Amino acid sequence: MKDFVLIFRNSENPHANPSPEELQERMNWMGGIAAQNKLADKGNRLSATQAKTVHPNDVVTDGPYTEIKEFISGYLIVKAANIEEAVELAKANPIFKTGGNIEVRAVLTPGDNS
Repeated sequence: MKDFVLIFRNSENPHANPSPEELQERMNWMGGIAAQNKLADKGNRLSATQAKTVHPNDVVTDGPYTEIKEFISGYLIVKAANIEEAVELAKANPIFKTGGNIEVRAVLTPGDNS
């Protein structure tokens, strides 16, 4: 098994909190992954206001996303045999109902050149 990070992106209001129903749906999705022993790290939500981006030459800008119209709202790490399996786990996430998307990336370990 290999670790894959699921990065949650959304273009909706970064300050909006999910409704109780949306939160329950997300928890059910994560619980399903945990029940399969594929949840490596439940991750956390990420702040949209307490964020800076550091650029070369000591340039620091507010926020993590000056050029894009979507923001990273959170992440979690799953265990999967390969990226295809990690993608299948991501496909069931309710974020798609609210216009979001999920970036799936392998977590590289020392010596891993993939």
